[in-house]
Amino acid sequence: MNFLDILRMSANNLWRRKLRTGLTVLGVVIGTASIIVMISLGLGLQQSMYKEAEQSGGLKSITVTAKRDESVGQNSKKKKEKHITDKVITQLSEIEHVQSASPVLTVMGTIQTGKYSAQVEVTGMGEDALAEQNLPIVSGKLPGKGNELEVLFGNMVLSSFMEKNANMFEAMFDESAMMPEIDLDKANLFFTVENSNSGATVAAADTGAAAPAQAEVGKKYLIKLSGVLKGGPTDWTSYGRNVYCNLDSLVYMLKKEQKGGVIPGQPQRTGGKPFPYLIYSSAKIKVDDTENIEAVMQQIKEMGYEANSNMEFINSSKKQSAMIQGVLGAIGAVSLLVAAIGITNTMMMSIYERTKEIGVIKVLGCGLQNIRQMFLIEAAIIGFLGGLVGNILSYTISFIVNRLMGNAGASLGISGNLSYIPVWLALSAMIFAVFIGMIAGYFPAKKAMSLSPLEAMSN
Repeated sequence: MNFLDILRMSANNLWRRKLRTGLTVLGVVIGTASIIVMISLGLGLQQSMYKEAEQSGGLKSITVTAKRDESVGQNSKKKKEKHITDKVITQLSEIEHVQSASPVLTVMGTIQTGKYSAQVEVTGMGEDALAEQNLPIVSGKLPGKGNELEVLFGNMVLSSFMEKNANMFEAMFDESAMMPEIDLDKANLFFTVENSNSGATVAAADTGAAAPAQAEVGKKYLIKLSGVLKGGPTDWTSYGRNVYCNLDSLVYMLKKEQKGGVIPGQPQRTGGKPFPYLIYSSAKIKVDDTENIEAVMQQIKEMGYEANSNMEFINSSKKQSAMIQGVLGAIGAVSLLVAAIGITNTMMMSIYERTKEIGVIKVLGCGLQNIRQMFLIEAAIIGFLGGLVGNILSYTISFIVNRLMGNAGASLGISGNLSYIPVWLALSAMIFAVFIGMIAGYFPAKKAMSLSPLEAMSN
């Protein structure tokens, strides 16, 4: 018998017992769909983490911040906090494997429009650095450079606006109270810088004393909204409450606010004297390859600064995601194991029903190899059909989950789909289902091979 004859006989045998075959295939369908859907949830979480990392500057980005010396003002008078200045930015850009180094300046302030106001943190970055953040702009554009400050709102900034006499506790838990009636396209926005050095005051190198914190209300500056980032006002995102602007425009505005040479938000020396240079809040470093992240971070730390990368977050998340996928996959595998038992049972019942047929085939000269192939092919067909229908069912369930639970995922900060089924997962599941079917059909095939032709025909 050639392979096509064996395949035809196997298909006919399954077709003659349609109900039993259908129920056995259904078990494989449920098992395959369980594995695919369970693993797809873990892959969806992992994909969301990658998207969040990309929206936070990408996997090749390093954030550099000043390392605070806890000993200042206690027992040491020589050590002090190392600032991030233009000179330091140049030094960072000269490190091997660093493609670019950009300063970042953050200031606190209040944005007002009509009867509403919001406390915000404005982050100033250069044009190239802003572009490298991969910010998902839903309307407008990146803030440009100019004398007038242009700002880019995160998707949750609108919900931060409250009336002056509003109850903050009520606004936190009442969704209707959180949504002010503001048309951002037509509203006049005024920004007031918080003239406070409380978060930036540093100790002097000679005495270790710190300048007292002072907070004053600055002038109002008319600002322009350049765009809004993707997401609803109540959808949590990593950039949701951020306000971005061009660094040069921000510095230009801050210098107009300076009193006695002190720029708002800048550290001061003893006696309230300003430093002779601009001190940035942090720096963004872009590395040429993810493999060089660790080496560059180590050099930055040796310079006396803190260094953090999204790769650290991704590596940690990968381990958690792998554990989640393993647990979910194991739960789905139990269903497929039950299906494998069903295939074995179906094949064994088929042998008992076809005992005389097997005996006749053997008497006619059919080899044991052909008999084994026939039963293995029957089991493989059951696995293939179950895997195919299981894939279709999995994609259907994934589509429904993403449509129904998409808004819930966005509110929890999960960007993208909750369930993600790549092609390799679908193909692997189908191949695995066929493999499980053949494994389940091995023992029935061995049983059929061991039957005596005379006993089989006399049964």
